[in-house]
Amino acid sequence: MIIDPKEIPVPKLQSYLQASVSPRPIAFVSSIDREGHVNLSPFSFFNMFSMNPPILVFSPSRRVRNNTTKHTLENVQEVPEVVINMVNYQMVQQTSLASCEYPKGVNEFLKAGFTEVKSSIVKPPRVGESHFSFECKVNQVIPLGTEGGAGNLVVCEVLLIHLDDAVLDEQGRVDPNKMDSVARMGSDYYSRANGEAVFTVPKPNEKIGIGIDAIPEHIRHSKILTGNDLGMLGNIEKLPDAESVKQFKLNNQFTETSALDTERKHQLAQHFLAEGNVEAAWKILLG
Repeated sequence: MIIDPKEIPVPKLQSYLQASVSPRPIAFVSSIDREGHVNLSPFSFFNMFSMNPPILVFSPSRRVRNNTTKHTLENVQEVPEVVINMVNYQMVQQTSLASCEYPKGVNEFLKAGFTEVKSSIVKPPRVGESHFSFECKVNQVIPLGTEGGAGNLVVCEVLLIHLDDAVLDEQGRVDPNKMDSVARMGSDYYSRANGEAVFTVPKPNEKIGIGIDAIPEHIRHSKILTGNDLGMLGNIEKLPDAESVKQFKLNNQFTETSALDTERKHQLAQHFLAEGNVEAAWKILLG
């Protein structure tokens, strides 16, 4: 299927984009108007874009059905300050409730049952139930269009971070399982970053992998090894030498690997890759 965005209705385009560009983190944004009315609303068109200065950007789009703007956008144009609160699984249903289109001036903290906590620097309050809250000044609002569905990039500079110590591990790092973040997908779907859904991929920050193109052809064209398997194999800095391969076979009683057929070797290698042992996988393949 090939889709030209100009040739399909905007609601249909919206369904494709929101389902495919996912999961998306959720900015749960508290804002305030010039009269002091507080608003709280979630936005999944959101991410971080700079560390120095620390910049977060979210986008309150114009409504597709009637081309009206959201209260959050109106508020930041009056008072250029927000608190961006991160959403965890324990608060996702309340967050969804806060997305209801209540009349202007209605406080979604009260409607959704959240704890309103006074911020240290900015005027809008923060959400007490959130593990992370970012007090921000709004540096710029960039409209991307004037029709229904057009976004408005709200560029926010982080002034202060509030974090719940309970989500940190013994080394002071954020533990994703304790964080228990949720993200938005298409339609009514969400995803949860917890348990088996959380996994690690070693980053090639310091070492340069040999690349898939450097993998011997008979391995690269394996009927067993997947693209992910080949990616792991290609991320090794250099291939094991012949002596280390020989010693590995002796130590692990794989002395007959040379007699194994290609399929069995690749299955054994895949087993080691599933355990994260790339070096052992290579030694099986080269044995």
